[in-house]
Amino acid sequence: MSDAGAPVPASMEDDGLDAALLDRLFNQSVVGLHVLDPQLRLVRISTLHGSDRAEQALGRHFTDAYHLDRPDSTGELLQRVLDTGVPVHDRLVHGRAEGAPGPSRSFLVTVYRLNGKQGEVLGLLAAVVDVTEREKARTRAIYRARLLRSVGRSLDMAATCQGLVEAVVPGFADFAVVEVVDDVLRGADPPMGPLRAEVPLRRAALRGLQDAGGRDRLVSDTRRLPARTPFALAMSDLQPRHVALDADTPWLAADPQTARVIRALDAHSLMVVPLTLHGMVLGLVSLYRGPGSEPYDENDTTLAQTAAVHVALSIDNARRYERDHVIASTVQRRLLPQGESARIAVDTAHVLLPGRNIGCWFDTIGLSGARTALVVGNVEGHGLQTAITMGQLRTVIQALAGLDLEPAEVLARLNDSADRLAAERAALPAGDKLHRESMKASCVYAVYDPFSRTCTVARAGHPAPIVIAPDGSAPAVDVPEGPALFAPDSAPFATAVLEIDEGSILAFATGALLPDDESAAQVRRALARPDRDLQKLCDGVVYSQPNEGLPDGAALLLARTGRVPPDRVATWELVHERTTPAVARTLVRDRLEGWNLDYETVQATELIVSELVTNAVRYGTPPLQLRLILDRSLTCEVHDSSPVAPHLRHARTVDEGGRGLFIVSQLATHWGTRYDRHGKALWTEQEIPDPG
Repeated sequence: MSDAGAPVPASMEDDGLDAALLDRLFNQSVVGLHVLDPQLRLVRISTLHGSDRAEQALGRHFTDAYHLDRPDSTGELLQRVLDTGVPVHDRLVHGRAEGAPGPSRSFLVTVYRLNGKQGEVLGLLAAVVDVTEREKARTRAIYRARLLRSVGRSLDMAATCQGLVEAVVPGFADFAVVEVVDDVLRGADPPMGPLRAEVPLRRAALRGLQDAGGRDRLVSDTRRLPARTPFALAMSDLQPRHVALDADTPWLAADPQTARVIRALDAHSLMVVPLTLHGMVLGLVSLYRGPGSEPYDENDTTLAQTAAVHVALSIDNARRYERDHVIASTVQRRLLPQGESARIAVDTAHVLLPGRNIGCWFDTIGLSGARTALVVGNVEGHGLQTAITMGQLRTVIQALAGLDLEPAEVLARLNDSADRLAAERAALPAGDKLHRESMKASCVYAVYDPFSRTCTVARAGHPAPIVIAPDGSAPAVDVPEGPALFAPDSAPFATAVLEIDEGSILAFATGALLPDDESAAQVRRALARPDRDLQKLCDGVVYSQPNEGLPDGAALLLARTGRVPPDRVATWELVHERTTPAVARTLVRDRLEGWNLDYETVQATELIVSELVTNAVRYGTPPLQLRLILDRSLTCEVHDSSPVAPHLRHARTVDEGGRGLFIVSQLATHWGTRYDRHGKALWTEQEIPDPG
C-alpha cells in the first residue's frame, strides 16, 4: 500500500504535473480557455470549438476573433481586468466565433489577470462556458410566466387574445396573429376537429411589424384557411408545426396573405399552433421570426403548445361567460320596460349602460290620482340568475305599487319577498352552486304627486335621488337610508317627503353612477340645465363619466315634474247630505260632455260617481270632494276624512243593498282605496274608447 502522505518529487511537481494540467485544460476540458497577451490578442485557445477555428483566431484581438453582440462593452471589460487585476466572474455575453455556423450563442465568461513572478502583467485568462441551451430554457420560462400573468385574467375574449400576443412579442416571436373561429367569438359552441375548410376564422389580435406599416392590410379580418398550407394541416390533425420559410417555399403561392407578411417581415421561420380543447377547435396562433432571431425548434414548439392549452381554456371560459352574459342581458332587456310610458304630470327618460352586472332595473308606474311611481334598483352579480332575481323583484314592486301603499311600506313588503327568495336559495342542495352565492340588492322607490307637488321617497341600501330645481340649483336631499334587500338588518324603512317645484328634475341612479360625493357632484353639474331635453341630460351624465367607463353597468332614470293641465281636471267640494249624489251626477255629466266623451262612458261614469258619493255620504265623514282626471283613461276620485274603507261584497237576491261597489267593479277597469293623513279616497279608472 502506498503512503498517501509521501512527498511528491520536485521534478514531477514542476514539470509533469504542470504539463498534464495544461494538456487536460486546453485539450479535454468542457470549459473554453483563452489566453490573451497584454494587447488582448489571443495566444492560446482550448480545442473546445475545434482546432481549425482556434488556429484562425490566434494572434487576433479578442473582439476581432469573435463576433460579439456588444464588442465595445466586452473590450472595455477585458481592459479593466488587465488594468486593475480585479477578476470578473460569470459575465453573460452573446456572440460566436468567426466562421462558426448558426446564430449567436450565449456564454458565461470569467476573466483573470495573469501575473509573472516579479508581478509583471503577462495577460489574461478567460474561461468561457457555453450556456446557450440553459439561457434558452430560462428565456422560455420567462415567456411562460409572462403568458400566465397576461392571459386568463379577464373574461373578455379580445383581452385574452391580446394578452397572448403581448406576452410573446417581442422575444419569442417577431410577429404574432391570433385567429378565432368566427362563431366562437359570438359565444357559439366550437366545432369539433378537424376544422372544415369553409369555416371562417376572424382575426382577434396581432402584434409586431411596427416598422413595416400597414399591418391591417397584411392580415385580413376574416379568412378561410387555404388548402395544402401549414395552417390547414394544423387544423386537420390538431398538431403544431414549425416550418422554415424562404423564397422557394412551395405553398406560399396558395396563401397570398402569408406571403405578404413574410415579405414585410423578411421572416425565415413560422410556427402554427391550433387552439383546441377536448378535441374542439377554437382558433389558431401564427408566430413568425425574422432576421436576428433563431429558427423555431422542438423546445419552442413545446412551449407554444403549453401556451396554446392555457389560451384555449381562457378563450373557452370567456366564450361561456359571453354566451351566458348575452342570454342574461337578453332576459334583462325583456324584463325591463319596453318603452317610455307617457304620464300626464311627469316626463321621464332613462339610460341603461350594459356591463358585467346585469341586475340593474328601472320603472315608471302610473298610480291613481295622476301620481307616478319612480323606481330604480340593482341586484348585484352577473349571469342568468341575477337577471331572474331582478325580474322577480320588479314584478313584486309593480304588484305592491297597485295597492297604493306608502313607499316605506312598499320596500318593507319587497324586503319580505327578498327574504323568501333568499330562504329558497339557502334550501337548495349543497351541491348547487347557487346555494353558495349570496344575494344583495338595493332599491329606491318614490311617488310624485302633481297636486300636492311632493315626492315621497324611501330607499333600501340605495343612493338618494338628486333634485335639480328649475333654476339649476341642487337643494340638499335628506332621505334616510334603510337596509339593503337580502341584508340581515331588520331596521325599519323610513319615508321622506320632498317638496318639488314644477319643472324640477328628479334623478335616480344605481350606485355605479354615484359611488361617492365627487361623483354625485359631477352628476349634478351634468344636470344643471333642467330646461334641456331629458334624453340629452341622460347622455350628458354618461359623457361626464371617467374614460374607463362603468364596467359593472348602470341605470339612470330622470323625471321632470309637471302638473295636470287645468282643462284635464275638475274638482268639486260637495256638501255632506242626501241630495249630493244627484248633484254629483249633474256635475259629472256636464264635465264629460264638455270633454266630448262618448255616451256610454258618460252613463257609466254617472253611475260610478253616484255609488261612490252615496257611499261617502252614508258611511264617510266630511269634508267631501269629487275629482275627475282625463288622461288616456278617466279617473274618478271621491275623498272624505273617514279612515274606514268600504268592502266589496256579493249581495243575496233578497238584499236591498250591498251592490254599490260590485256595480263599480263591473263598470271600472280598475278601482281601489288610497289613504293619506287626511282620510281616504275611493278611485276608479275607466278605459276611454278610441274615437277612431
